[in-house]
Amino acid sequence: MTRISFYVLKGQQENERQVFACRLAEKAYKLGKHVYIHTQNSQQSEIINQTLWSFRADSFVPHQLNDGQESDGCPVLIGHDVKPPRLMDLLINLDATQPLFFSQFERMAELINDDEDIKLAGRERFQFYRQRGYDLETFRI
Repeated sequence: MTRISFYVLKGQQENERQVFACRLAEKAYKLGKHVYIHTQNSQQSEIINQTLWSFRADSFVPHQLNDGQESDGCPVLIGHDVKPPRLMDLLINLDATQPLFFSQFERMAELINDDEDIKLAGRERFQFYRQRGYDLETFRI
């Protein structure tokens, strides 16, 4: 069963969630894990794509946008309207809803901040997972 972690960040800046998503993806990549970053739309996917290149000067995280085609084993994929083309280890969710395919992942990270809309949507997802018996943990960052 998928292990779900909620990361509660201080502040209301969307950029902080994006940078934290990149940090999680980098950590997982260095551990040999395959990561899927699920975004709300193509604009957010492109922002994450660019942020992965620049969030740390000494970092390199091989990644690509997911177009639903085979990804040649790229360890980090970014997408918003299609599920990953293969099984992967970690799902980082930046969308307001849970992706329908979340249960195919070993782990899932939900990133919440102090923005009221993001908190409200996060609470709804937390209840959704809890009602279905998923193992939930919360980290305050």
